[in-house]
Amino acid sequence: MARSTHSFGAPGLLREWTARTLRGRYQQSWLGWLWDVIQPVAQAMMLAVVFTYIVPIDTGDTPYLLFAFVATVPWAFLSGALTDMTNSLVENMSLVNKIYFPRDVLPVASMLARLADFAVAWVFVLVLAAVLGAPVASAALLALPAILLVQLLLTVGLGLAGAAANVFVRDTRSVLVLVLQLWFYASPVLYPIERVPAGLRSAYVLNPMVGVIEGYRAVLLRGEWPDATLLVAAAVSAVVFLGGYAVFKALEFRFADIV
Repeated sequence: MARSTHSFGAPGLLREWTARTLRGRYQQSWLGWLWDVIQPVAQAMMLAVVFTYIVPIDTGDTPYLLFAFVATVPWAFLSGALTDMTNSLVENMSLVNKIYFPRDVLPVASMLARLADFAVAWVFVLVLAAVLGAPVASAALLALPAILLVQLLLTVGLGLAGAAANVFVRDTRSVLVLVLQLWFYASPVLYPIERVPAGLRSAYVLNPMVGVIEGYRAVLLRGEWPDATLLVAAAVSAVVFLGGYAVFKALEFRFADIV
């Protein structure tokens, strides 16, 4: 089987497949794009009830609802994108079997479709932050593209590796569900990073989602520039991206023989 010579496919094909993915997701859906807001809002509201009234967590001057919402939206993007990317090849076997089809289009388009969802939800994050008095007009907002880039590197790297692994081992999907559940609690979604014991924090920040979530919170909740945890996240995410891309390309020529 010939190996694809394309890198992330032709831009036009990638754009068309992303649009196709979005149309398929919301076909015959009454609420459509609103689900991208309803899900993280519902999760954040439930967390706010639990960690404001039942097991209170101190988030300073920031209402827990906003504290959680700023984290659940990027987490929903990560988990949704990784799930879709991991399934993208085996769900499109007829395309994977075509010699000249750039196979990396499938997982990357799945990620871009989730990125469009993320953009919609992020508008509501900014609105809620402004309503609750967060400093959303600060110069630190200029750091948001850098934080997003770090998260995209991480997501694409893991998603490409997951998509490749799922072709050969279908248990990959079940493993991903378990990993995402554990990773959620190992990231500062529910709690501030200050709750992590100081002696463990240097190891804790090696989790790249720590730097990403803390970066979003610094910018949106405090009007501050991200701290050094984002640099750690950037370094780890770059390694993950390069590793995931290398794994995908190394295995790509075998996909059509396995799927």
